[in-house]
Amino acid sequence: MATASATAALPKIRHTECFIGGKWLAAASGKTFPTINPATEETLADVAEGDAADIDLAVEAAREAFENGPWGRMDARDRGRLMYRLADLIEGEIDELAALESLDNGKPYNDARTADIPLAVDCLRYYAGFADKIHGSTIPIRGNYFTYTRKEPVGVVGQIIPWNFPMLMTAWKWGPALAAGCTLIMKPAEQTPLTCLRMAQLAQDAGIPDGVINVVPGYGPTAGGAIVKHPGIDKVAFTGEHRTAQLIMQNASQSLKRLTFELGGKSPNVVAADADLDAAAAGTHFGLFFNQGQCCCAGSRVFVDERVHDEFVGKLKELAANRKLGSPLAHDTEQGPQVDEAQFNKIMSYIDQGNREGANCIVGGKRFGDIGYFVEPTIFEGVTDSMAIAQDEIFGPVMSVLKYKDWDEMIQRANATCFGLAAAIWTRDITQAHEYARRVRAGTVWVNCYDVFDAAAPFGGFKMSGHGRELGEDGLRPYTETKTVTIKLD
Repeated sequence: MATASATAALPKIRHTECFIGGKWLAAASGKTFPTINPATEETLADVAEGDAADIDLAVEAAREAFENGPWGRMDARDRGRLMYRLADLIEGEIDELAALESLDNGKPYNDARTADIPLAVDCLRYYAGFADKIHGSTIPIRGNYFTYTRKEPVGVVGQIIPWNFPMLMTAWKWGPALAAGCTLIMKPAEQTPLTCLRMAQLAQDAGIPDGVINVVPGYGPTAGGAIVKHPGIDKVAFTGEHRTAQLIMQNASQSLKRLTFELGGKSPNVVAADADLDAAAAGTHFGLFFNQGQCCCAGSRVFVDERVHDEFVGKLKELAANRKLGSPLAHDTEQGPQVDEAQFNKIMSYIDQGNREGANCIVGGKRFGDIGYFVEPTIFEGVTDSMAIAQDEIFGPVMSVLKYKDWDEMIQRANATCFGLAAAIWTRDITQAHEYARRVRAGTVWVNCYDVFDAAAPFGGFKMSGHGRELGEDGLRPYTETKTVTIKLD
């Protein structure tokens, strides 16, 4: 049984090369880049630095697998069975994979073990069950004709994922693509490539044919840019910053690639005067500080009714002050380091700016320890809507608390952002909850909860928080094309 001092066993780093056409290959250039342990600032491994030449090879392998390999001819139920087998293999290695994710990303082992990987497994199983349920329909038209539609895979897909949930984002991207019958090239984030590479090996072990899944680690401007511009790629799915998505749209427009984006947010989390304040404080704490605040849907703007503001802020302060930071491999750690030095420096600069702009830092606000990229859980009160900490996506453990008095004005303020990914409200008034859900401009709204995810429920954003949806049937649809067939009857 785990104790307060128990730590996860160090995992093996099995793969650091490109996975192309079922083979492990050094980058064509021979270059590598280091992946860093953010808790110790030490190099974990040197990973192949893929670029345009490696993307060319990967596209060739994916195209061959799509057009001439067994994948395209395989019965959909058999594709589903292979996906179920992959999910089983991941689940069978959950302890080692959780430790590898923790080592490479900095997230607490227990978070990876109890949240990230189970959700990834659930996602693959959900779409495995969907594989043989993708179908068209018959359509009555005028005249002596029989018309029907077919749903066909979009083709070769380029997928670019972020560093905050490496395994989970891999599953979110692979699941619908594989269920639809596509083949793919994935570029994991350069900060966190290790678990995606391990999943590629497990996919091969599961029997997924060579060339169906290809993984090319590398940097965004080179490997990612080559994916976006490649004429042999039919669709690009990207999760990350909206500025990068804008560049992808510009470059992909040359070949009119299909695009889906899951982007950032500055999500409003509202605490009404009638809320259960203990539950709201616990949920608000989790909704911001989970994963070191590195969540696109983090509830970073907390709007609190002025009648309960002081009591509620006191509860938040106590929770943040008692949050346990430490080695991400320790079983009792609640918060690990930020993913890398650049992210650490970005967060600290926003904390400095919040102080300069006149917000009141009531807890945290400093680096934790001397080694590793740790930031204390930080809460600002007295925040105004125009402050940078209330406008910009910080992607770190920094919470802004804003008072409100008038309900309509609060909703207007909640919507006064270029983002629209998620929102939440804590209230006992179900009518008020429904009104908030209707009026707030966000793709997901949580009522008396936060960060509840299920593979069946679509996730994505309004405004600059995305284009299209992940998960659910909505997340599968962009990986298909609709073909209309009309037959003249005698």
